[in-house]
Amino acid sequence: MADRGASAPSLPDDWPAHPEHPILALNRMGTFDWDLDSGLFHMDAQAYEVFDLTPEEYDGRPECLAIRVPPPESSRLDAVVSQAIKDGSENYGAYFRIRRRDGTPRWTHTQGYIRRDATGRPRRVVGIVRDATQELEDSEARNLRDAQGQALRRQTDVVQVITAALAHARSVQDVIDALMDAHGIPNLGATSLVMGLVEAGRIRLVAEGPVGSFVPGTRITRIEEPYPMGEVVQTLSPRFIESPDEFAERYPILWPHITGLHITSAAYLPLIAQARPIGAMGLLYNDRLGFSTEERAVLVALGSSIAQSLQRAMLYEQEKDLAQGLQQAMLPRTIPSVRGADVAVRYRSASAGGSLGRDIGGDWYDLIPLPGGRVGAVIGDVQGHDTHAAAVMGQLRIVLRAYAAEGHTPATVMARASVFLDELDTDRFATCLYAEADLSTGVVQVVRAGHIDPLVRGADGSCRRIPVEGGLPLGLSAEFKSLEYPVSTLELDPGETLLLCTDGLVEQPGTDLGVGIRALAEQVEEGPEDVRGLADRLIEMAEERGGDDDVALLLLRRRGPDTAQAVGRLQQHVASGDPEALVLARHMIRAAVRAWGAGDRADEIELVADELITNALMHTEGSAIVTLRVLTGSDRRLRVEVEDSSSALPRRRDAGEDGVSGRGLLLVDQIADLWGVEARGGGKAVWCEFCLGSAP
Repeated sequence: MADRGASAPSLPDDWPAHPEHPILALNRMGTFDWDLDSGLFHMDAQAYEVFDLTPEEYDGRPECLAIRVPPPESSRLDAVVSQAIKDGSENYGAYFRIRRRDGTPRWTHTQGYIRRDATGRPRRVVGIVRDATQELEDSEARNLRDAQGQALRRQTDVVQVITAALAHARSVQDVIDALMDAHGIPNLGATSLVMGLVEAGRIRLVAEGPVGSFVPGTRITRIEEPYPMGEVVQTLSPRFIESPDEFAERYPILWPHITGLHITSAAYLPLIAQARPIGAMGLLYNDRLGFSTEERAVLVALGSSIAQSLQRAMLYEQEKDLAQGLQQAMLPRTIPSVRGADVAVRYRSASAGGSLGRDIGGDWYDLIPLPGGRVGAVIGDVQGHDTHAAAVMGQLRIVLRAYAAEGHTPATVMARASVFLDELDTDRFATCLYAEADLSTGVVQVVRAGHIDPLVRGADGSCRRIPVEGGLPLGLSAEFKSLEYPVSTLELDPGETLLLCTDGLVEQPGTDLGVGIRALAEQVEEGPEDVRGLADRLIEMAEERGGDDDVALLLLRRRGPDTAQAVGRLQQHVASGDPEALVLARHMIRAAVRAWGAGDRADEIELVADELITNALMHTEGSAIVTLRVLTGSDRRLRVEVEDSSSALPRRRDAGEDGVSGRGLLLVDQIADLWGVEARGGGKAVWCEFCLGSAP
């Protein structure tokens, strides 16, 4: 320390100061009085002890303290004092090191008070000096403890974040992703994660650590093999490896394969759920040695949380597989190809409303080939989301298929299915929509049992809802003795697509069903033209939206080219007792036949059409609707349909030699190339076709 003003000959009258405060003595603090004018530096007996000096070794000047204060410390302390004097401070304080007699270092603390004269000139520095070694050691220990505490709290927070993320995991991969997330394992200081699941006495790796770290032959290992995960599974106790040497000693087979990862320590934890090991995980570190008691406790708690999440995820996947397997077993294994149509079907199982697994649902679809080139399309939904709903659905689907294949009208098919469900001794009901389509004409007959209406996408991409009058859901209509199912008829033009779906595709929480149907129509308009691509897109949107209901979807698009299609169509209403209407209908038929190039068969067509119209007016109480259309495909055909309101089917009978009636259907059968009867709502349509030859 510098000599400040040693040339000053006189000393203050009260020099040196002798403070005798008991606190100083109790705290083993020495005092000093430094006269800046004379340069003398007086110390009391306690100060000598602090500097580890004897009175004989000290001559009263600061320079003599150099034997205890190393030059760097002296320079630093001198700078502190000089700065305090220069800037007018009244005091200063500093920690500095001394070298004791035996050569060991000691931390010392000094605090000085600068006394100035009336002009502000510094004259004396009076202060204290004390041994601060223990104080700083305690401070360092506190800082270390604080740092360790902060690290432990940080690890605890990370565990809480991981646990919260694991609560949403629904698959084993979700668990691994949650652990490897930026807020997961990396925040615990681990460089990588290894995880294996116990399967039939073996451990199968599901997380293999960092890229390039896979050890050949370890993807599936027996539990008893000498690997750390097998050990913790057998002992049900964690294994903390605190150094590379310990790793190499305990696991000599594994260690040579992972030396390139520079692992310094590792923690292997058994994953135990319901008192049995379901797997094991390893956390690998490359920047630390050892684990404190608190860190071990945190990691063990993390392992327990991961095990519970893994078990839930595994149960979820098992339930999902069961649901999908059972659902697929109940749904048609294959959908038949339909001539003249493109068909796409899709099914999406329901998310189980916040619980684990996928619900088994009662939604289904079916496509039924029918005689005469017709096809039946079914969409339905059995109440409930469980195995019972799936079982009822499977039986109901088979029954509907059988009734339709027997040739029953759509209304009869639906009524009989309702009776079957009512007699099945179940408390479940079902909604259903059955559409029977004749793809050669595009005529589609639809019956609805409490189900949502179908949609039709036009050839131009527009989409509209088709209102269909309906009856009660299946099961309920039989219970309440209300088995009437009105039949609605629509025409599906070439290029148009019929869309049938269950309510899971349109229902949205907090919105009206009509809003959902309009939203679906907009999605259909914006979707791909191809029915398969459109079906995929609609199911993807359902997946994105989620929901607690399953979805069944059936799309049927009537092809345009290479199939029978109407290139001309005329229709006339003929009222009962209106001769003028009958005359107009005959004129319409005659003109249309000649206009469509069927002049060589004009008389035959007019005769048969007149016979069908007359029968409809004579044998029913209402009017008749006459429809003519030309169908093109491999050959051209002219089709005549006469629709009336009576459900009574026409039958051929022998007119006898003198009879004037009974010859109509015999005439039709002899002249027309094809003829038949179709149910239309509450009535029927009698139709016949005439081959016109190849298209010109």
